[in-house]
Amino acid sequence: MAAGNTSSVTEFILAGLTEQPGLQLPLFFLFLGFYVVTVVGNLGLIILIGLNSHLHTPMYLFLFNLSFIDLSYSSVIIPKMLVSFVSKKNIISYTGCMTQLFFFCFFVVSESFILSAMAYDRYVAICKPLMYSVIMSPRVCLFLLLGVYGMGVWEATAHTANILSLVFCADSLVNHYMCDILPLLELSCNSSYLNTLVMFTVVAIDIAIPIVTIFLSYGFILSSIAHISSTEGRSKAFSTCSSHIIAVLLFFGSGTFAYLKPPSIIPLDQGKVCTLFYTIVVPMLNPLIYSLRNKDVKLAMKKTLSRMTFS
Repeated sequence: MAAGNTSSVTEFILAGLTEQPGLQLPLFFLFLGFYVVTVVGNLGLIILIGLNSHLHTPMYLFLFNLSFIDLSYSSVIIPKMLVSFVSKKNIISYTGCMTQLFFFCFFVVSESFILSAMAYDRYVAICKPLMYSVIMSPRVCLFLLLGVYGMGVWEATAHTANILSLVFCADSLVNHYMCDILPLLELSCNSSYLNTLVMFTVVAIDIAIPIVTIFLSYGFILSSIAHISSTEGRSKAFSTCSSHIIAVLLFFGSGTFAYLKPPSIIPLDQGKVCTLFYTIVVPMLNPLIYSLRNKDVKLAMKKTLSRMTFS
């Protein structure tokens, strides 16, 4: 039993995504494929940015960290999820469950704030191009990254402490493929209005601050683009921002739908399907979104492959 836990439960059983036997093996290979694409894509971007000096700019520093975060929280979730498809009982210890919850929250919150830092970077690049190198100095970038990961630690600690305060009685079946906040609140035998309020408040902060930053940044960006006289200039500015807008819509859209809707509107069975988008689909798509629509990344890929061919 973990210290400070007064529950009678020492381990949990993760219900997984579905109980239908005929779907277990196909889903295993499907999500294994997703995980391979996620690892290859994000690790590839990390290596690509690290090896090419012309990508050592604030924009790609943030993209480097986004890929690291996506790779990390996919690895926190998917390997354990795959076990549920090939075993009768997917058991996780109480300590293991709380650890998974903490790191899941840490990386998801960090992703929301790295996306807002990327939006601010695009605002400075388009609206204040002559001051870009001064405003987005290495020191400023470092402070932004410290803020990103600092918020991740703070909110993950708040969520985990909230769940640690709960008591779990006889029932140990978590209606999810991972240790997530809502199914653990539902499973607890002493969950109160206060616990739910803490969860909604922290999630609202996690979504509201980045969303406000992103909307303000893109409001100024659109205003600036409207004053660009050349069609080519407007097209280049829109192209620079479009990849980030797609990533933001996918991540925050699915996250808001999963957590800020009352359980009476979205049952947990449907809620865990919603979480698939930002826990599995978004980390897999982000490298594709940022590489296929980015000339600098495609050029770096060609140069790297060329060096590998002739070395």
